[in-house]
Amino acid sequence: SCFSRHARSRNYASESEMCKLECVPLDFGDYHPLKPITVTESKTKKVNRKGSTSSTSSSSSSVVDPLSSVLDGTDPLSLFAAAADPVPTTAAMDGTRKKWDKDDGSAVGSDFEPWSGKRSEILARYTTTEKLSINLYMGSEKGKATTTGSAVSEKVRTRLEELDDLEEGSQKELLNLTQQDYMNRIEELNQSLKDAWSSDQKVKALKIVIQCSKLLSDTTVIQFYPSKFVLITDILDTFGKLVYERILSMCVDSRISLPDNFSPESVHDTAKETCLNWFFKIASIRELIPRFYVEAAILKCNKFLSKTGISECLPRLTSMIRGIGDPLVAVYARAYLCRVGMEVAPQLKESLNKNFFDFLLTFKQIHGDTVQNQLVVQCVEIPLYLTLYSPAIDWILQCIAYRAPEVLLTEMMERCKKLGNNALLLNSVMSAFRAEFIAARSMDFIGMIKDCDESGFPKHLLFRSLGLNLALADPAENDRLQILNEAWKVITKLKNPQDYINCAEVWVEYTCRHFTKREVNTVLADVIKHMTPDRAFEDAYPQLQSIIQKVISYFSDFSLLFSVEKFLPFLDMFQKESVRVEVCKCIMESFIKHQQESTKDPVILNALLHICKTMHDSVNALTLEDEKRMLAALINGFIKMVSFGRDFEQQLSFYVEARSMFCNLEPVLVQLIHSVNQLAMETRKVMKGNHSRKTAAFVRACVAFCFITIPSLSSIFTRLNLYLHSGQVALANQCLSQADAFFKAAVSLVPEVPKMISVDGKMRPSDVFLFEFLCNFFSTLLVVPDHPEQGVLFLVRGLLNVIQDYTWEDNSDDKVRIYTNVLHLLSAMTQEAYIYHVDKVDSNDTLYGGDAKFLAEINKLCETVIAQILDHLKTLGKEETLKRQSQLALYFFNTILAHGDLRNNKLNQLSVNLWNLAQKHGFADTKTMVKMLEYIKRRSNQPEMSHFSDLALRLSLQSRT
Repeated sequence: SCFSRHARSRNYASESEMCKLECVPLDFGDYHPLKPITVTESKTKKVNRKGSTSSTSSSSSSVVDPLSSVLDGTDPLSLFAAAADPVPTTAAMDGTRKKWDKDDGSAVGSDFEPWSGKRSEILARYTTTEKLSINLYMGSEKGKATTTGSAVSEKVRTRLEELDDLEEGSQKELLNLTQQDYMNRIEELNQSLKDAWSSDQKVKALKIVIQCSKLLSDTTVIQFYPSKFVLITDILDTFGKLVYERILSMCVDSRISLPDNFSPESVHDTAKETCLNWFFKIASIRELIPRFYVEAAILKCNKFLSKTGISECLPRLTSMIRGIGDPLVAVYARAYLCRVGMEVAPQLKESLNKNFFDFLLTFKQIHGDTVQNQLVVQCVEIPLYLTLYSPAIDWILQCIAYRAPEVLLTEMMERCKKLGNNALLLNSVMSAFRAEFIAARSMDFIGMIKDCDESGFPKHLLFRSLGLNLALADPAENDRLQILNEAWKVITKLKNPQDYINCAEVWVEYTCRHFTKREVNTVLADVIKHMTPDRAFEDAYPQLQSIIQKVISYFSDFSLLFSVEKFLPFLDMFQKESVRVEVCKCIMESFIKHQQESTKDPVILNALLHICKTMHDSVNALTLEDEKRMLAALINGFIKMVSFGRDFEQQLSFYVEARSMFCNLEPVLVQLIHSVNQLAMETRKVMKGNHSRKTAAFVRACVAFCFITIPSLSSIFTRLNLYLHSGQVALANQCLSQADAFFKAAVSLVPEVPKMISVDGKMRPSDVFLFEFLCNFFSTLLVVPDHPEQGVLFLVRGLLNVIQDYTWEDNSDDKVRIYTNVLHLLSAMTQEAYIYHVDKVDSNDTLYGGDAKFLAEINKLCETVIAQILDHLKTLGKEETLKRQSQLALYFFNTILAHGDLRNNKLNQLSVNLWNLAQKHGFADTKTMVKMLEYIKRRSNQPEMSHFSDLALRLSLQSRT
């Protein structure tokens, strides 16, 4: 109970010096910590021989430290990466380019967009609301038995009869299908194909494929044809893969498998016979379209028969397509052949070119009477009809243009020029050819677009395709303005808002890329003019969002961006809240990413406050926590970038305005409180000694801001920590009564701390957080001076009363640990000079000057606290709590050792009792106790610490039994 009266007198400066590490000069020599380490390994063998004494032999070897090898780049991952993906030299890259120019490549690279990338786009674009039908002739399922000794010719005849059955058997017709029903039926057929194959019903599988192929000759719902082509060719791809894998499996025995680049000579005769059998079956299909598609599907199987099989088949299949009368059906057949050809033999480009040139020869069919009559029956306009060709022609041209020399591309373009009504081809050329090729000839393409027939393929689609290329590659500088003017002349005349916005979206990027804010403003104004009537913008939010993203990606200077007059009016078109918020988030992300310096530009501030307010106002009871966090982070990022320099009053006014605007987002309020506290500290630094009254008033305004704002926060520990932090700031600015108010508020809030709190969405005990907060609070209370109208240590007393009344968990020792930390505080308060001070604030060491009454008050508090600690230690005497008793006794012992004057007999005896209690029941860690005793012995050698040697003699180590 005499702890404070006999607190150890501290000389903090000398203690700090003693704790510093001794500086010793080191001579590294050749040693460097990042150099490889060589470890010498000694091996000792014990050799026992019968009838001899044991002898030893030793050997040593140098072993390179495995961890060091990482530093010279020879770690396993580096070696693996080097082996798997060597960095090509310039010469090697040139060699690769030449190789492709010579058409020697055998596989396409990652720079070739695969068909799978186009599949979903086609299905989404080419849709219909009309009813569809599926006609299937699946034949009879009756078995055709053969005698045991049937000849091979009999088997062949039977199978041919089965194939005939496909066309002469029972008809299965599905009528009045919706588009989704149709897609589901096709998917069922695909699954039926797999099931038939897995159950070894190969003929049935072939029937399914043939009947599905026949559907590609049906153009009754013509606008759905591209999507139908995608769905049916999925089935053909499945069939082709199944046949190839089946034949390949016949070439593999238990020991050897065929390499990827196998030769026909290494294929088993059985596999070759099976392969031929498949080709014979397909050759017997009567109708041209299914025969063509099914053979194209298994084109890869020619590898099993001969080296030249594929190169011989491709020209023949190309010629077969000439027999297809419908130009739309024919062009998709060509697209499929090019697709299969690129997969199995991309080096055979002659067939690709032949397919395209054949298409050009039959191009005039598109405008013939047969097609025109068909369109009249189906009520389809020619511009819509022409767009149906685009996926097929685009794909053919993509295959041709892939790594093709410029001479070939120029020849293709010239051939297209010679054809009349060539808008469709022109569009496909611009879609498939390299962007650099198109951009370099921009004016030529504009000339060709202007010459196109207005009634055919829509011109705005041609300008859209040109714009997509110019977004990727730059045209000649002298042509840029003329290109924009020519394109925009056409775009601005478009009456249909959807056609207009699809084009404008593309050309906005070209405008931003090459022109100033003046031209961008003109384009934005034109978009607003076209999309505002009849609220057309409501159907074009994705395109409008894309325009905003493009503009802000090119205008990273936000003062320039917001000086674009039509930018904010453009944002007003986003009337749907969810879309508007996404656009605002996009703008704020760009600002935080690109704004390097703080700003006070009123144009930027007003615009971004409006944008942030839009984000804030979208928050409601249903908003997810993650979304709230994201919005708050963006608003905080903006707040941190606002600075009015030394105009502190303007800065505070901004924070006040922000508080009123963003009151529903707690993280933003927390950020504002931190910012205002920081502002108060900056004011104190800058205004040192100048305008002291004005500065004091301003600081009080900052303090008031925090005091008013903190209670609106929901998280109790956020409030506690901000009360403490704001009180520290007030204290640093000599606002003593305001500091007291913050600390009193914190003391009064402690009883409200719940037992469990939510941390990252999970419930956690609060005691750890409360313990940490109180320890920080004690550290601050050391330098807080007593109020002249309050009692001695009124804040400390108030806090101790709160701790005493707080309902702690029965199995918790936190209350006693906190009391022990209070002893650290009270010990520090008895010192003549405190360990730290606040500048220009007189703490109690100065106010009381070691007054006896003050020390007596501290002593009373110490007696009360120690009594509480010892009472608690007694309650832990039960068997189930002995371990806790041991830990707490040692914790209290360490406190006395660090802060008490052990020359006092009572205190010395108390420490010995605690030492023995810690070991009494065998729960103390022996290593810890040994180290502690060694520490006490070492301390006894220090000046004025000789009494520690007597203490060490009284502290015995109890061994566990």
